[in-house]
Amino acid sequence: MLKTVLITEGLPACWDSQLSIKDLHFDGVPIRIYLPRKPSASKRRGVVFIHGGCGIFGSIRSYERICRYIARKCDSVVVSVGYHLAPEHKYPTQTLECLTATVHFLKTAETYGVDPARIIVCGDSVGGTFTTSVCQELGQRTDIPKIRAQVLIYPFLQALNFNLPSHQKNAAVAFLTRERTVHFILKYLNKDSSLKEPILAGSHVPENINLKYRKWINADLIPGGFKLGYKPPLPALFLPQVHEEVPELFEPWVSPLLAEDVVICGLPDTCIVTCEHDVLRDEGLLYKKRLEDNNIHVTWHHVEKGFHSSLGFFGYGILSFPSSSIIMNHTVDFIKGY
Repeated sequence: MLKTVLITEGLPACWDSQLSIKDLHFDGVPIRIYLPRKPSASKRRGVVFIHGGCGIFGSIRSYERICRYIARKCDSVVVSVGYHLAPEHKYPTQTLECLTATVHFLKTAETYGVDPARIIVCGDSVGGTFTTSVCQELGQRTDIPKIRAQVLIYPFLQALNFNLPSHQKNAAVAFLTRERTVHFILKYLNKDSSLKEPILAGSHVPENINLKYRKWINADLIPGGFKLGYKPPLPALFLPQVHEEVPELFEPWVSPLLAEDVVICGLPDTCIVTCEHDVLRDEGLLYKKRLEDNNIHVTWHHVEKGFHSSLGFFGYGILSFPSSSIIMNHTVDFIKGY
């Protein structure tokens, strides 16, 4: 119950003497902007923060402490995106709203005392998915300033293979189990929950697609130290009727790991945070390899005692975890470098 409250609404935060906090709309998208009160001799860095919650819960309020901390510690203007949640607002509303808010901020940054060449996009869990999609979409555009860097905190990045080493190792770990991962994806896409078991088995992926993407999504690409106890699964029986029900799973907006190399080559410097006790750990590892193979500079932090949703407990005193602060500090240190 407490975890649900923290993720969906957060707990009220006190007035902050260091920040001016305003609720606005960027081209119709709700945002909350955190502006340092102290005058700056030059234009500040900007951070677009996209919250997690599987696209179906979470809010600006639940990430209030995180965004305040980033704004204070990095002396940055932070824009927290309050995208509308699924399934009431159908996919891909969430990605499109994150994209709209980011583009608006890039175009109007100087209005808020921000250098448009120093804007970083950051997100956790599905917020990391949306961050990845925003950066992939904007990487080829020449009509607006370039994103300076992206921060991906235990992101969800692919829906083809749910039998990677981290899926096996952390199948029953609290907060995000292997089964709940697919359950939430189906709810996000407004699909029937009966599709869960065949998708977990891999029956939604035809052999030609498996072959095409093995170069990017494959347990053989995971470093050996992360594969202790891993057992390669038996080949799944392909079910065409399941494949036809979930075409969205093969779109880069849901599975950014499937983006072509020409898109990956246009990405900015990247920070990836993975957690050992996270069913999504290996997706971060695979994306790290993809970026590095395409000469994108990657800063990687692996939190040995971290778990999915760790960041959501940051700033709650005795309710927080050591890994919450570790992830937050890695994030802040990376942002301050830009």
